[in-house]
Amino acid sequence: MRILFMGTPYFAQVILEKILEDSHFEVVGLFAQPDRPFGRKQELKSPATKEYVIQKNIPIPIFQPQNLDEESFGVIAKLKPDAIVVVAYGKILPKQILASAKCLNIHASVLPNYRGASPIHEMILNDDKIYGVSVIAMEAGLDSGDILGVSAFEREKPLGLEALLPILAEMGGALAIKVLKNLKIIQPLKQRHADATYCKKIIKNQGLVDFENAKEIYLKFLAYSTWPQIFLPSGLKLFGIELVCQTEEYQKGEILSVQKDSIVVGCLRGTLRIGALQSPGKQKMDAKTYIQGKRLKIGDVLA
Repeated sequence: MRILFMGTPYFAQVILEKILEDSHFEVVGLFAQPDRPFGRKQELKSPATKEYVIQKNIPIPIFQPQNLDEESFGVIAKLKPDAIVVVAYGKILPKQILASAKCLNIHASVLPNYRGASPIHEMILNDDKIYGVSVIAMEAGLDSGDILGVSAFEREKPLGLEALLPILAEMGGALAIKVLKNLKIIQPLKQRHADATYCKKIIKNQGLVDFENAKEIYLKFLAYSTWPQIFLPSGLKLFGIELVCQTEEYQKGEILSVQKDSIVVGCLRGTLRIGALQSPGKQKMDAKTYIQGKRLKIGDVLA
């Protein structure tokens, strides 16, 4: 089966790798987002999928159009894919592409929950007990196509983004292969559109927290540990967060205890253990060293 793969980040890279390893498939091309400036030096960084193909010397053509236009349509027509697999590509596919071959989307949620750009973050933020992925037949709507397969598991404890992402990527790869191999016999299942929920692209100010609800801060830490991270209105970043208690009531940011390499801080509701802190423009340091440097003590407020 000739596969055109359209995907950009690490999540897509893992799924692409699984497809490439299966001799049943011939990947005829990769579409990914253009290289983007990254970091303080704004050096160009390639998408994870492109980096993987280049590093492994995989002989497939790579395309990074700014827009999916007539030139892109022509390229796809020449590649003659039997199926187009889309995984976090980052662009909406025009109808002309959707009509050119069977288009499948691997989405990191159990649809119709969390249609949109940040489903894994949303699962974590909502403290979901079930994590999963879906494969759908693509249509013009946002993640609204018929479901071709679902894979899910009940988690034992909350997982952060860095832990959950590779698990869901592996599940997505296995599910994608299973669906592709059984396309002719799968009976599509329509989504219950009335039950759909949506999530948007993450923006930096979503990492802003105040010491109000300890559990909400903890879940934000799990979801945003990679980016945008979590920080107070002062810009002070918080790392290594553990949820100690959900119910006790304290003054916002009250330092309750100082431990070997961490501090316990109170919220209006609940308490948190904080392992490290970082002031704007400064180096990250363990929380105990930070408050000693600021001459803060038990009973003072971290702000």
